[in-house]
Amino acid sequence: MELYQQVRTQTLALCQPLNTADHELQAAEFTSPLKWHLAHTSWFFETFLLKPHRPDYQEFHPLFGHLFNSYYNGIGQPYPRAQRGLLSRPTLDEVLAYRAHIDQAMQPLLNDARLQPLIELGLNHEQQHQELMLTDLLYCWAKNPLEPVYQQAIQHSAEQTALNWLPLTEGVTEVGHSGPAFAFDNETPRHRQWLQGGEIASRLVTNAEYLQFIEQGGYQQPQWWLADGWSWISSLLPQERQPLYWRRHNNEWNAYGLAGRQPLDPHAPLCHISFYEADAYARWAGARLPTEAEWESAARLYAQQLQQLFGCRWQWTASSYQAYPGYRPAAGAVGEYNGKFMCNQMVLRGSSCATPEGHSRITYRNFFYPHERWQFTGLRLARDTH
Repeated sequence: MELYQQVRTQTLALCQPLNTADHELQAAEFTSPLKWHLAHTSWFFETFLLKPHRPDYQEFHPLFGHLFNSYYNGIGQPYPRAQRGLLSRPTLDEVLAYRAHIDQAMQPLLNDARLQPLIELGLNHEQQHQELMLTDLLYCWAKNPLEPVYQQAIQHSAEQTALNWLPLTEGVTEVGHSGPAFAFDNETPRHRQWLQGGEIASRLVTNAEYLQFIEQGGYQQPQWWLADGWSWISSLLPQERQPLYWRRHNNEWNAYGLAGRQPLDPHAPLCHISFYEADAYARWAGARLPTEAEWESAARLYAQQLQQLFGCRWQWTASSYQAYPGYRPAAGAVGEYNGKFMCNQMVLRGSSCATPEGHSRITYRNFFYPHERWQFTGLRLARDTH
């Protein structure tokens, strides 16, 4: 399968600018070392395809099933997530050899029609980890005073496009995936939802617009914040009460990213904010966050008019991450992929600049805890009209 080779090669390509030590970093429990990502994405194929479907398969190492299990409790006790950075062994070379071992063993299975859905799930799973590799690396490097550079800055247009409001018609809409194309289980089943009506913004909120919120005291004014959000903000240091990688230097704002520290681009889409910050800004701006049903309906209806739908920022919605009506997780351990996380998290739609090409779609549901902001997260406003 050509796609298998493409995805597996792209994962390694992301590591080309890095040295061995870069693969070992884990600055927080919610991040993982790149070496772990390289191994875990191979563990997935070993666990769900090779062991069940190749009786002659020989394990690369008997303990890798424990070390690189992420959260699948149905097949054994995972190694503690917070301690992944302690695994100096296996070495990076051994992990790369493990990947090669898996790729070699997978060859006889790639053209088995019965296994295509599971192989496709494994490849989309790996693409998710490709994005996590970049966001985890960025978080770790942001702790380094040397402010390492992963790639050169990409020049963007210096002009800000106008914000237009597009109508969201009141009535019933259909939400969710249907058809033969790939989708994760949490995108199904397709079902009906009621839209109250309103308007949605044609583009994302910019750095300059959010800077006004900061300069006008938005982080010191509890009226804009949910109670949990205000508690979270109050627990942060003063220099942390701003988008995650914003830094003030010589009375000027800068932002740290994969291209290193750069002057804050006022017209660029806002990035690295939590749900709490997105919600507070929306209230301050006299608007609100769209529900995921509104976002999906608008994306279908205004595919040409809505800017920055994909490949820019994950966009917070007002919807909690819950199962769609009629949802059933898959049988067996692979059913732990999405279903058990449907609690206490918020849905994001679209995709980011770190999302692999071809991985985005209108029905995609990303989800994070409301305080998390190490992903490439921004916001699109909505508002009521009645």
